[in-house]
Amino acid sequence: MPRPALRPDPRPRRRLATALVLLTALAGALDLAGAPGPGAVRAVGGTVLGPLERLLSHGASAPPSAAGEALEAATDAELDRAQGVRAAAYARLVAAPETRGRQFVAARVVAVGRVGAAGPERVTIDAGSRDGVRADTAVVSADGLVGRVVSVSPWTADVLLLGAADLTVAVRVAPSGVLGSVGSGAQGSRRRPAGQLDLSAVQRGRLTRGDTVTTLGGLDGGPFPPGLRVGTVADVDTDPAQLVPGASVTPAADLAALDVVGVLVGTARTTPRAPATGTATGVAGAGAGAGTAG
Repeated sequence: MPRPALRPDPRPRRRLATALVLLTALAGALDLAGAPGPGAVRAVGGTVLGPLERLLSHGASAPPSAAGEALEAATDAELDRAQGVRAAAYARLVAAPETRGRQFVAARVVAVGRVGAAGPERVTIDAGSRDGVRADTAVVSADGLVGRVVSVSPWTADVLLLGAADLTVAVRVAPSGVLGSVGSGAQGSRRRPAGQLDLSAVQRGRLTRGDTVTTLGGLDGGPFPPGLRVGTVADVDTDPAQLVPGASVTPAADLAALDVVGVLVGTARTTPRAPATGTATGVAGAGAGAGTAG
């Protein structure tokens, strides 16, 4: 009589998973509590737990003890559906104005970190230094600006989101051309509704509901190159005592439902500068390559 096949003991794997979960919880607790050296803790956590986060985010198979033909068929169908959704999201990202003509690394959000007064302030993505990601680079979705990379491990990276207390972005408002800055709607004397950003102009000008807000950029190009969609003006302040206008801004990207994002790793100029009257023609920068998957 043939002997029944032996199944691997799942207990060591379960104990390892439990230990990793406890380490993750400890790192998160230290970060939230403001313990000394949280960056070092997060860096170690990213190095140790990063491969696990990437594995889980790409759909690891269930252990044999959870099998059953009906369950496996349902799981396979769900994985196929999820892969189709991600493929469509990646196609939208490739076609977005933020990635067109720029080098980027595609990644998925695998964890949500610190939560502030206006909602989540940090997320973790499954791309890191091994993929070409570095700190102080812009992160976008198919809809617009998401935030910037603040820490990187070999396998993962942490992204500070728009609306976080520590993130301010220089912007331009169209069509008026008013310059200003966008930051957390939960900070300062003018509290904005939940999910809204605060726009503070730095010059006089007209702001109108529905105006488009984009990144201003800078001389060195980073971390935010010019022209990234930040959002649209939702409401304009009417206080006559204000010397310059202010407004609330609805983010272009849905920051509470992020999945596939792109890290801009190359932001070279792709079109030449318009020549000034009476001067030589401007020199075009080198073109950027196509996006690469993380």
